Amino acid sequence: MDFEEIYRTYLQDVYRFLLKLCHDEQIAEELTQETFTRAYASIDSFRGTCKFSVWLCQIAKNTWFSYYERQKKSPPSALADQEILVVSGENPEEDVVDSLTAMELHKILHRIKEPYKEVFMLRVFGELRFKEIAEIFDRQEIWARVTYYRAKEMIQKQTEKGDRKK
Repeated sequence: MDFEEIYRTYLQDVYRFLLKLCHDEQIAEELTQETFTRAYASIDSFRGTCKFSVWLCQIAKNTWFSYYERQKKSPPSALADQEILVVSGENPEEDVVDSLTAMELHKILHRIKEPYKEVFMLRVFGELRFKEIAEIFDRQEIWARVTYYRAKEMIQKQTEKGDRKK
């Protein structure tokens, strides 16, 4: 498969993934182009140990983080003034643990160390399955599940600390 075919095949998947992360069509378009530029430059590093789409989404996620680091601001959310759900399990929509505003959640996530923050964001904002998250990290699915569970616990503790301050 040549790179032009790769681009046509995965363009919409990468764009939708980035749009879920940033909630801004224009930024998602820019980051999609940057993702494919980076992928083209590093195509030789693709080892074939995961799906090509997973590899591209890993590049897209790193591109997204880099973009916001350059902007020196927290990742935005179209839901900043609304509530966002912190979820778990295989069907996030049905397994609600707690409810926070998006801004509160982003502040908490900023304080959580890696890989917990990244796994949580891929699961909740990227809506990836645990198996896909495990592929990104080159780990087993159980690792992704445990890491996600621990991230939720960290978020709960941070939320409880915030409640005590009020």
